[in-house]
Amino acid sequence: MGIAALNPSYAGLNLRILNSGAVMKIAVLSDIHSNIEALLACLAHARRHGAEQYVFLGDLLGYGADPLACIGVIAPMVGDGAVAVLGNHEEAILGGLCESMEPFAREVVYWTRKQLRQPERDFIRALPMTASRGNAFYVHASAASPGRWIYIDNAVAAAKCMDASGAPLTFAGHVHHQCLYYTSGHGAAQVFNPVIGAAIPVSPHRRWLAIAGSVGQPRDGNTAAAYLLHDQQRESLTFFRVPYDYLSAARKVRAAGLPERLARRLETGN
Repeated sequence: MGIAALNPSYAGLNLRILNSGAVMKIAVLSDIHSNIEALLACLAHARRHGAEQYVFLGDLLGYGADPLACIGVIAPMVGDGAVAVLGNHEEAILGGLCESMEPFAREVVYWTRKQLRQPERDFIRALPMTASRGNAFYVHASAASPGRWIYIDNAVAAAKCMDASGAPLTFAGHVHHQCLYYTSGHGAAQVFNPVIGAAIPVSPHRRWLAIAGSVGQPRDGNTAAAYLLHDQQRESLTFFRVPYDYLSAARKVRAAGLPERLARRLETGN
C-alpha cells in the first residue's frame, strides 16, 4: 500500500515541491500529537492564508487519540511534495528507547504502537531526521544534535542550533510554545516574542530560528493550536493561533483510555 492510499481524499492536493525554486507561502506545523481536530483546523487556516506548501516538524504522533487519521492526512501530502521530519515520539513508537519519557507519555507510545499498521510504520520509518530546502533548515529539536532531542528554551541553545544548521532560516518545534530567535550584529542570539498574526520581516543579513509551537498540544495556557507561515516573497514569518474543537479531542483521549492528564491538558492549554 502506498502512502496516498492511507487517505485517498488528500492524495490530489495541489502542492509544489520546495526545491523547485518557486517563491511561495509555506505553512510550518509541529507537534501535532495525533490531534486530528487541531491538524485539520490549522491546514484549513493555512490554505485560507495562501499556503502553497507544508512542512511538518515531527512529533506527528503521541499523546492524542487519532494517530491513524493524522498520518492519513499527512502521508499523502508528503507524497505530493510536503516535507516531514522525524520527532522523538515517532522514534519511540518505532521501538526506540522511551525510558526517559514521563510515564503518561510512555503509556501513549505503547498504545500507539498497537494502533499502527505496516503502511503507517513504513511512512514514519522513512522520515529523515532533518531536511534542507533553499535557505531553510528543518528539524524537530536542535540542529546541534538532532537525535538527542535537545530543548531550545534559551538563547544559548538557540545560538548552537543556528550555528549547526548553517542556514539563514532554521525551523524547529519540540518545546510546544512559539518563539523567534535571531543573531545580532555581534553574533549573539537574541529572543523575540512574536505578536500573533503580525508579519515579522526576516532580514537576510541575520540568521533566524523560528520555534513553530504545537498544533496538537499547546502548553502556554491557550487552547488554540499553533503554527507559522513563511512568506518567501515578502521574507516574513507570521505566527498564528487557531481555535479548534479541543473538547472533542479531549473526549477521544478519554474514550481511548489514555491518561486523564492528557485530556485535561487539551482543555486547559497547560
